[in-house]
Amino acid sequence: MKATSRRLRWLVPAVLLVIWLGIGGTLGPYAGKLGEVATNDQAAFLPQSAESTKVLEARAAFDRADSVPAVVVWQSRDGGTVTEGQQREATRAVASLAGQRGVSGPLSPALRSDDGRALQAVVPLAPDLGERLPSVLDEVRTASGGVPGLTALIAGPAATQADLADAFSGIDGLLLGVALAAVLLILLLVYRSVLLPLVIIISAVFALGLACAVVYALAAHGVVRVDGQVQGILSILVIGATTDYALLLAARFREELAACGDRTAAARAAVRRSAGAITASAATVALALLALLASDLTNNRALGPVGAIGIVCAVLSSLTFLPAVLALLGRTAFWPATPQPDDATTEGHRVWRRVAAVIDRAPRRVWASTTLLLLVLAAFAPGLRSQGVPLDEIFVKDVPSVAAQEVLGRHFPGGSGQPAVIIADAAAAPRVQAAARATDGVARAETVGPSGRPGGGEPAVVDGRVRVDATLEDAADSDAAKRTIAHLRTRLHALPDAHALVGGYTAQKYDTELTAARDRTLIVPVVLGIILLILVGLLRSLLVPVLLVATVALNFLATLGVSALVFEHLLGFSGTDASVPLYGFVFLVALGVDYNIFLMSRVREESLVHGVRGGVVRGLTATGGVITSAGVVLAATFAALMVIPLAFLLQIAFIVAFGVLLDTLVVRSLLVPALVIDCGPLSWWPSALSRPGLPHPAEAPRPASP
Repeated sequence: MKATSRRLRWLVPAVLLVIWLGIGGTLGPYAGKLGEVATNDQAAFLPQSAESTKVLEARAAFDRADSVPAVVVWQSRDGGTVTEGQQREATRAVASLAGQRGVSGPLSPALRSDDGRALQAVVPLAPDLGERLPSVLDEVRTASGGVPGLTALIAGPAATQADLADAFSGIDGLLLGVALAAVLLILLLVYRSVLLPLVIIISAVFALGLACAVVYALAAHGVVRVDGQVQGILSILVIGATTDYALLLAARFREELAACGDRTAAARAAVRRSAGAITASAATVALALLALLASDLTNNRALGPVGAIGIVCAVLSSLTFLPAVLALLGRTAFWPATPQPDDATTEGHRVWRRVAAVIDRAPRRVWASTTLLLLVLAAFAPGLRSQGVPLDEIFVKDVPSVAAQEVLGRHFPGGSGQPAVIIADAAAAPRVQAAARATDGVARAETVGPSGRPGGGEPAVVDGRVRVDATLEDAADSDAAKRTIAHLRTRLHALPDAHALVGGYTAQKYDTELTAARDRTLIVPVVLGIILLILVGLLRSLLVPVLLVATVALNFLATLGVSALVFEHLLGFSGTDASVPLYGFVFLVALGVDYNIFLMSRVREESLVHGVRGGVVRGLTATGGVITSAGVVLAATFAALMVIPLAFLLQIAFIVAFGVLLDTLVVRSLLVPALVIDCGPLSWWPSALSRPGLPHPAEAPRPASP
């Protein structure tokens, strides 16, 4: 009987290991295949109910063929005036592209700028070129570059789309490699162990492979959407979360192994005693991400279920694969730093014993000073502008489309190549055109004819509607252009029986900002409510959850304050993407609560035996090292997003990385323990811990199984 029981104890870990090896071998390659079902078509991620989205749908009827415009701009190499002969040659160069692969729709002649020093022409390209887009743009560049004395550049949506695709190229291998290398290096330095970091890395890779396989299948069937941003965040999120959960479980396994010496019993006890905190933490992050489904922005809604799938896979790997490997390896997993008897108690954590002692001596002074520090940093938060970033700040390195757009903006109206698109009733076309021209900030407004080009002849009428293209005076991504869109809509909506709608690139930016602001107002309270309910259920208290939510919210505001200073004065950003604050909030608040859950679940466990004050001291001492390590690892993991040369991801990476470190080193280590000690038993109301004296015997924890 004993032999059978012994075999069963080894059988379960062995079976789990075989299952995960099969998952890793079969599904692992999907971590590199997710790009096959990803799309970087920004039009697919517009607000669903916005006016600009309705215009995007309506304007398709006026295009002879679906197209994405590439704007060719020529300027004289010596800065002089463009001659008529050069203009004719540029027109012939563009005309030579007719019928070539990827070119869709009518080609415009080369038009001279008012200052006479530049030309521009629009080359419509097929919207479904995908990986062929760069080569088609090269053909356009080659054809247009043959005009003597002129330099040709390509701007417009097609060029921007190509540069975005280039920024995300190799994201699977590069981002994954940088993130895993950072995690491995930190684990090796912190734990001075050879096998444990490798086991944790393998656990993260298996979780990522499983998550990518599930997301790949859903995206291939149109259930979820994936773009380069979602793809990158998924990789970082899974690696960071799996590592965090693995570190918590491994630390508990080390304690249990030092106490009882039996590897399988230690693995079971570690899972039993850490599963509650891990699953509660995972539920917090997953539900916070799912709250993004309430957003009207498609890319926000896309991140919600994709991120939640990643978190679920991280939990599965951490609570099944890792315990199975630890049960089979035992002390060998920690070689050469094998567990010692004092690892079973809080006596072995010298640094964190000193930190806990400082807090215990003067808790009020500690929480008052740390709160003041966070409030000072939070005072700079209003300086973070989230009205979007101009085109020349989207990329953090020089790219061809930005250089071309700058040349275009110097010689033509700022909105050239990206006009405001107006759809209105045909009977009101003259009034709509006149009202648009009379609007401050509009350079010109022309109806679109049957050829698909603005100006020249009668307008094309489709289902009783016409299209008017209004070129704006200011750059299409500027705040001034967005204000012009607002004024244009106000003027045109007031025209009787015109039923005018205003869309186009600038209107899409404007609508995205309005939608992002609405999303923050809706989703932030929902996320805070979700977190509060989970904490109440886990800690069986009301005051402690409120304190934890308040501290992570203050940490978020302090992080925004620091980010506002860094982005403007060190990195030179004029603002952030409209979605950055919401993404930063969801990740930072949900992940920040993770560490407080790890701490306070252990504090509650210790308080049941040693009282509230002793429980805080012992809980902080026991978890300080592992939670700090987890925070450093998560910060380094998110910092890996900086390898993708996009301002959006760099800003998200900084906010989350800095915020996690601030939360780990200040909020969780100093502010929260000091507040709980100062509040005393009242902080645990209405549980038995809130009553004076010893805890109720029924709540005392049972000793670990031998």
